[in-house]
Parts: sequence; structure tokens; C-alpha cells
Amino acid sequence: MRLGVKGLTFLLLLVLLALCSSVHLCDARSGKHWRRNRVPSTSLQRSKGKAKSSSSHKQNGKGNQSPYLPSPSTSPTTPASPSESPVQGRGGQGPTMPTPSSGTGYTLPPPPPPQPSPPPSLPAAPSHDKVFNVVDFGAKGNGVTDDTQVTIATSKVFCFQLGRAFEAAWAGACKVEASTVLVPSELEFVVGPISFSGPYCKPNILFQLDGTILAQTSARVWGSGLLQWLEFTKLTGIAIQGSGVINGRGQEWWTYSDPDADDDDDAYYVELDKMPQVKPTALRFYGSSNVTVTGITIVNSSQCHLKFDSCQGVMVHNLTISSPENSPNTDGIHLQNSKEVNIHHTNLACGDDCVSIQTGCSDINIHNVNCGPGHGISIGGLGRYNTKACVSNVTVRDVNMFKTMNGVRIKTWQGGSGMVQGIRFSNIQVSEVQTPIIIDQFYCDKTTCRNQTSAVAVSGVQYENIRGTFTIKPAHFACSDSSPCSEITLTGIQLKPLIVPQYHLYNPFCWQAFGELYTPTVPPIPCLQIGKPAGNSMLSDGDLC
Repeated sequence: MRLGVKGLTFLLLLVLLALCSSVHLCDARSGKHWRRNRVPSTSLQRSKGKAKSSSSHKQNGKGNQSPYLPSPSTSPTTPASPSESPVQGRGGQGPTMPTPSSGTGYTLPPPPPPQPSPPPSLPAAPSHDKVFNVVDFGAKGNGVTDDTQVTIATSKVFCFQLGRAFEAAWAGACKVEASTVLVPSELEFVVGPISFSGPYCKPNILFQLDGTILAQTSARVWGSGLLQWLEFTKLTGIAIQGSGVINGRGQEWWTYSDPDADDDDDAYYVELDKMPQVKPTALRFYGSSNVTVTGITIVNSSQCHLKFDSCQGVMVHNLTISSPENSPNTDGIHLQNSKEVNIHHTNLACGDDCVSIQTGCSDINIHNVNCGPGHGISIGGLGRYNTKACVSNVTVRDVNMFKTMNGVRIKTWQGGSGMVQGIRFSNIQVSEVQTPIIIDQFYCDKTTCRNQTSAVAVSGVQYENIRGTFTIKPAHFACSDSSPCSEITLTGIQLKPLIVPQYHLYNPFCWQAFGELYTPTVPPIPCLQIGKPAGNSMLSDGDLC
């Protein structure tokens, strides 16, 4: 009898083991990537009848990397050139291989020995064979279900857990160098606030965005208010590319004052009151290096659309940002404490600055950008709350501006310290721009601001070939008595007035602005003082950066 009980117990254990044979699927949901029998993206999509095959996202094999910590010296090249389709992989990024190889030469099946054969004439994109499709982790993509957090049942018995689809996909990709997180096309994913975080993630992760990500509009998701919605922090070689859309659904946050609005809007404002006053940035990168954003579209952020904070080596191109002209504080691209930033071949239309450059930024290159509507391209406001601000080596060239409030602008608050220097604005075409050229050391976004003596110094600003039409004033130089603007140079300025009924035309204005007129300006700007300010306006130690 005793022997019969043991035999029955052994038989039950065998049955339980058989029923849980798929437990590895639950492990994958928890962030462990599928190491075998993994088809990158197509099988589940076909079964749902949604989304196209993601064969365009397949790449050729690349092994796992052995170091646990990402190497800070990894410097991948640009993921995709402007002329390439943004959904064709990662461009020219080259993460370090675990063993020496020719980089782009062909290899035999694994384990691949180093190949002596010469590389092809065109360098191949690095492979991203480890693809983590958010659909495989439970994301629905139906435009309704919150895909940040979904319930997953993956086995008939015993295997049931609560997973977070986007977070689980990221957790798996984080462990594999040059992996891909895939947001497939033709699907809409509702996502709440989420952080894709390092610093222990492997380098050169690709976030392939081909579908649409929609912000959560439930007030309870945002609590008392958050500063960002989608955040990537402390990563090396991170890239977001694709043909997809990030939709902040900012209309749930903005308030409009429309005297002609009918009473039917009352219900909308009652619902709006439930949203917190603190509005999030749609997409933010913090403390990251070798960052690339290309191909995607960001629309209707509740506040700033794209922000880079404390980043180095940033490339943004073939990007589209769009929100209504009257959407409040919806900057296009916001830079802060970031260095070596390149922004080009990008279309920016928003309710605030197309590009805002804040303190701690240097070596910024912006070119071939369309801006408008919006408030133009601005450096500042700097020095608020009596802080020190430093910005240097900024070039803005080959830019078209249409119906913007400002053209190229430097704005500082009274009472600050520090310096703006080494600025070049070149080949700027303006059309129906209110004031194309501005330096304002008395910036104030309120009705009145307290007069203060100190100011962020402004020196070495070049204006070259700024042409087109203005509707209020061609140039405005309002500089500090204690820290006059110096070394302002004007070359090839040709600005013609355009009469618009709601605006009044003004002549150029200058106060404590010093520099040189290298060519005659249209209209004349006689108020610029030729030469340098008096010697008693020397910079203090607090102004040095």
C-alpha cells in the first residue's frame, strides 16, 4: 500500500511538470529575452490579423556582449543618413563585437570566427537579431487598452501574472547589446508615463517606432502631475527611429479662451479640470550619450515635444513636430546642459519656440530646418532667479521661418550672470515674421519684473544673410546698462516690411548694443554703436564661464 501511494505521487508530479512546460513564456514576460525559437516579429501579428509583417525590421545576427556595464567609450555612428528610409534598420551604428572581426565581412554559422575577407563597398548596418516586439509581451495596440500595464495569461494552469508590456520588452532588450524594441506599424498603443532606464543597459539599443504611441488621458494616471511622459535615461548609443507617431493628446491639457465658443464646451472644461496643472514633456532624454532620433513624428504634446537634458553627442534629423499655434508652452526641441548636438532636415510647428537652447549648452549645430508657426529659434531665457547661465558655440544656418513671433532670439532675465558667446545666425529666410532679430536682456514673461543690475553677458553674435519680410520690427537690441552687448556683427541683412492690419510697424531699436556693420542693412540700423563698450563695463568673475 505504501508503495502504491509513492507511485501515485510520482505520477502526479509528472503531470504537473507537463502542464507547466510553457513556463519559459512567463519568464520572457518578466524581462528575460527568448533565447531560442524566437521569430523577431511576425508570427503573433499574423495570428491577430493586425499589422504588416515586420520583415523589414529583421537584421542579421549579432552575438551577446560579455561586459555587464555599457562602455562609456562606445561611439556608434549615425543610425541612418537623411537620404535613407528611417525604417531600414539602424544605419551605420557599429557596436563593439565580442571578438575581433572585419566588421562588415561575411561570416560562417555560429560560432563565427574572424573573417579575413574584405568588406563590401557599402558598410552594412549592424545586425539587431534580438527583437523584442511589444505585441509579444502582451501589448494590444487597439488604441484603447493601456499597453503600459496588461494582464497576461500564458498557460492553461499555474502560469498567470500581471505584466507591463512596454516595460517587459525593454527589460529584455536592456540585457542585449544592439537589440531592438519594436513598436509595429498599423497599431495604436495607449501608454502611460514610463521610463526606459539605464545605466546598466547594454549600449546601442534601437527603439524601432513604426506604430503610434498615444498618451493616457485618464487623470488618475498622472497623479498630481509629472514632468515627462516617455523618458530614456542614462543610456549609450540609444536610437529612436521609424515611421511612427508619438501623440501626446495635448488637447486634453490645453485651455483655450474663445469668446465665440458655445455652451456645448462646458462638459469639456469640467473634464479638463481633472487633469493636473503640471504638464509632461512628450519625449525626454536624460544623461545619455550618442543619441539619435530620426524619422518619427511627435504631435500635440501637452508641453515640450522633445527634450535633451545633460546629453552629449545628439543627432536629430528627418523629424516632424507639430502642434497648434495657440497650444501653450509647446516647445518643439528643448536643449539643456547638452553638448555636441546636431539638428537638421527637420520640420517644427508648435505653440512656442521651435528650438529652445538653455544653460549649459555648447557646440550646437542647427541647419536645414523649417520653423513655423511658433516663436522662432531662441537661446534662453537665461539667468532666471539670479542664476548663472553659460551658452557657447551655437550655429543656426539655412533655416526657413514662416509666420513666427520671433526669428532668431537671445533672451535673458535681469539679475543673472554668466555669458552667451560665439553665436552665428546665417542664411535665415523669414516670411511674415514679427521681429526677425532680437537680443533682449530684459526678458519677462509676466506683466512686470523687478529691475536688477546684473545680467547674463552677450558677446560675439554674428548675423549673416537674414532676409525676408517682417510685420512689426526688423531688429530689437535691448541690452543691459551694466553689461552691454558687444561684438555684434551684421552682414547682408535685407528685411522688408509687410503690412498686416493687426500690427503696427516700428523702426529698429537698440540700447547699449555695440558691434560692426560689415555691409549696409535694409532697413538701416543706425542705432547699433560701432566699436566696443567703454572699459568700465569689463566682465566680472561671475560672468566667466
